[in-house]
Amino acid sequence: MPDSLTAERAADIAAALTYNDGGLIPAIAQQHDTGEVLMLAWMNRDAVVETLTSGRVCYWSRSRRSLWRKGETSGHVQRLVELRFDCDSDAILLLVDQTGPACHTNRRSCFYSAVRDGAVRVISDPVGP
Repeated sequence: MPDSLTAERAADIAAALTYNDGGLIPAIAQQHDTGEVLMLAWMNRDAVVETLTSGRVCYWSRSRRSLWRKGETSGHVQRLVELRFDCDSDAILLLVDQTGPACHTNRRSCFYSAVRDGAVRVISDPVGP
């Protein structure tokens, strides 16, 4: 895990990112050791700062309009390994260590549907019992 940053340093990094008109930036979570893409969510400045200072990934829930600490109720937490951002500073890639399923459907990844042979197909099974 990376060293936790001070709140001041994390705020400086968060301020350097480019957010949309709603104050949000897309964040893709990827398993750090396998490269598996787990999910896409949104972060605001506070979520970026909390993630960088705590080492535990925090998102912005658009439906609840509040911070969403991944795994807060399910126990399926994401520990930050590395935070990257793209060349325009308007998208985040979170390299994480995922505990349990990442998707609320109890699947490892939210990207379990694919278009194959002209039809939508489920390409992975739920994780867990």
